[in-house]
Amino acid sequence: MNRIPNLITGLRLALALFTFFALAGAALLSDRLTPETQFSLERWAFWAFVVAALTDFIDGWLARSLHAETIWGAILDPIADKVLVCGAVLGLLSLGPNAAVAIPAALILFREFTVSALREVAAGKGISLPVTLLAKWKTTLQLTALGAELLVACWAAFSLPDDPAILGAATTAGHVLLWIAALVTLITGAQYWEQARKALSDPARG
Repeated sequence: MNRIPNLITGLRLALALFTFFALAGAALLSDRLTPETQFSLERWAFWAFVVAALTDFIDGWLARSLHAETIWGAILDPIADKVLVCGAVLGLLSLGPNAAVAIPAALILFREFTVSALREVAAGKGISLPVTLLAKWKTTLQLTALGAELLVACWAAFSLPDDPAILGAATTAGHVLLWIAALVTLITGAQYWEQARKALSDPARG
């Protein structure tokens, strides 16, 4: 039973990779695939992302409920989160250029890689950077926004209404959510940077 949370986290990693490859395959092989096969790949990618996003809440809840928190789980969980976000972003961008998606998505990726590098450097100096409250909500915002963008990108695959007003409203909502997620992501990055700066400049550390 104690292995279940880590297995679920591992499942998130697998689903994240599937999401990317399904979207990339639907885009890059569009001239070789039938429309139905392409739409099928997009639908599978969307649902894989949704399930993977839900596991982000399930594995942590199970680990606490089963008293199964492990060092391996603590390491694997944020990695799985970042792979899922990166996989969804790269999959979205493979479907076609879109500045309204590419710019906030790039800001999110830049922050994630920067903070990961900052944590690694800080850890090498014996400094731990505690997770902030806003950072806990950051991943939820990212996944919600990316889920909305994926739904819009795969709109035709789900045979949703092609009314321009409906699609336009959904597209705007997705873009707004993604920009909000990017803003919160940058704010949390600044919080971690300030934590690291204060810790490294602490005279008590010699």
